[in-house]
This record gives sequence, structure tokens and C-alpha cells, in this order.
Amino acid sequence: MTIDLESISSPARVASPEEGISADELRLAARNHGMPLESLHWDITPAGLHYLLIHYDIPAIDPTTFELVIDGVVGSPLSLDLDAIRSRPKVTAVVTLECAGNGRARLLPRPVSQPWLTEAVGTARWSGTPLLGLLQEAGIAEEAVDVVFTGADHGIERGLEQDYQRALPVTEALREDVLLAYEMNGAPLPPQHGAPLRLVVPGWYGMAHVKWLRRITLVAQPFDGFQMRAYRLRDTPDEPGVPVTRIEPRALLVPPGFPDFMSRRRVVRSGPVRIEGRAWSGWAPVSKVEVSIDGGDTWEPADLERAQASHGWARWTWTWQSELGSYVLACRATDASGRTQPLGQRWSRGGFANNTIQRVPVIVISSEM
Repeated sequence: MTIDLESISSPARVASPEEGISADELRLAARNHGMPLESLHWDITPAGLHYLLIHYDIPAIDPTTFELVIDGVVGSPLSLDLDAIRSRPKVTAVVTLECAGNGRARLLPRPVSQPWLTEAVGTARWSGTPLLGLLQEAGIAEEAVDVVFTGADHGIERGLEQDYQRALPVTEALREDVLLAYEMNGAPLPPQHGAPLRLVVPGWYGMAHVKWLRRITLVAQPFDGFQMRAYRLRDTPDEPGVPVTRIEPRALLVPPGFPDFMSRRRVVRSGPVRIEGRAWSGWAPVSKVEVSIDGGDTWEPADLERAQASHGWARWTWTWQSELGSYVLACRATDASGRTQPLGQRWSRGGFANNTIQRVPVIVISSEM
């Protein structure tokens, strides 16, 4: 049977000025999901509230027959079942994950893809064994350049049938904090989060954290698979672009007060209002969070707590003496490398690494009942 791949998956594009969200995008949004922003109250995001992006289908993998293969330019290829992986040294790390396309739906023109607003994030406690130990056990050849990770998820994207594959430079793969994780928040990985085994690359956007991991291959040439070419910052489809790697700084606030059902517009009673949220960056620790009540024209410093882990988010708080009227709350983070969030949009054709500030419209009503 011949399949017309072009009819299944058209090339990446941006929406026309008057084009709304399509049925295809709604279908993606229904099977994937963002983290409800009120979940920012928790240091650790419950597994069911953590953001989720699944490119193809969730593979049904039998853990009793699972096998991870490590091959390529290595001295001794390995084939490991789950018991063999669990027998290696176990470590646990708190890591904030964010989708590279977070905020895409607010860009103009809008890149056509999973229509994220600002909720594509979560922080979990991941447990597994360091990748470094297994690579050393296999023996890394001198000519190795990239480490390619292949998931069991399979599908078609932009006309190309493929397994989901991403690569890390050998220098990144040899970081001590890169994990082969088999637990999330103290329990076995849920199917939707990559069971029975996934990659966790602290500090990098979510596309690097390959789920349903089944093969690790060391190669002597830079890997140029589809998912490496797709996740690049470019303005036009013809330019080579810049690879998407580490997470840009971002702060999010818990929308205060209570919401209107459909619009989610917030209503707050006048008087002191405690505003809180989380901030993170994959480049360096967050050094400052600021809050605005006028959409970003003026800023006040928030109280920033120390992050719970080197790659986990940090809690911040600010007290607002609210008065009757309409406001637009905003927040922005700056990290120790000097990176900060822009007031305007950071546009790219794929809608990647867009860390524009969050804006939350709020109406303050009288506190007298």
C-alpha cells in the first residue's frame, strides 16, 4: 500500500493573520496538556499535573522484555534489561522541564503546532542511574562525536517516517547529572512520561529528554536527524538556524484571586494580596525576579528564595496592596548569566525558546461583602 506522506504531514508553516486554531491543533492540545498554573504552589509537580507532550503514540512496552542497547563506536556494546539498569548506582534529582515551544500560541504570526500558552512546564523528582557510568562501561571510542538516543515512539512528521531521535554532544552526554530515569516522584515512570526508561538532561528544553528510550548509539559524525533539524531557531525555512538547547530564564506567577470559568480572567478583592510564583533558567541560577501591575511599564523586586536544587525552580513572593480597578500583572526573571525575559515577543518560525513575560489581567473589586 502506498501512502501519500505529503497529504498526512505538510511542512512547518506560520498561520495567516486571520487564521484561528485548527482542528488538528485542537486535537494535539487535547492529547497533550499544560500544567495548571495554580500547581506552581507545589515544590514538586504531581505527575498528573506535569506538562506533557507526546509527538506520536504512547508505546506499550512490556517491562519484563525491555532491553536497552548501547552500541556504535564503543569498545564493548551493551544490552541491558531493567534489572541490570536498576542494579547500577541510583541517584535522584529535582529537575524543571519546559517544552521548547512554551508560549508559541501567543506569537504573531503564530507558528502552527502544539498551541502552548505558558503552562508547558513542571518540576519532578527523577530517579535513575547516571548515563556517564554506562557510557564508560561500554567504552567511548576516541572518534565519538555525538550520542544518539532513540525512543520507541514512531510516526510521521513533515512527510518523514521516523523514530523519535535526538543527540547530545559527547561532552554534554558525559555530564554527571544526565540520567537514565525509571522513576518519577518516587514511583515507576507513568506510561505517558516514558515508561519504562527515559533520558533526563537537566537544564535543556524538553525535546532533549527522550522518552521510551530503547537505544543509545555513539557516532563519529554529528547527528543530523529530523528532530535535530526541526528544533532550531530560524526566521525563514531556508536558513540553517541555531540549535535549541538550554532553557531560557522564565518566571510564572500563580494567577491570584478566583477565575471566570471561560476566559480565566482573574477577580481579586481589594487589600493586601500575596503574589507568588516560580522562576528557573537552564543557563545559570535565577538571580532576580521582578513584578509589575501595569503590564511591564514599571517593576518592583520580589523576594526570591533559594532554588530547591541546581536544576529546579525557585519560589518567589511579593505583596500587592491592591486597590479597586483593572490591572495587568506581569513577572520576569533574570539569571546569573545576565539573561532576562523580554517585554516583547521573541519570535522564531518554530516558536521555540520564547520566554516573553507572562501577563495576567486582573480586576480588583471591593473587599466589603
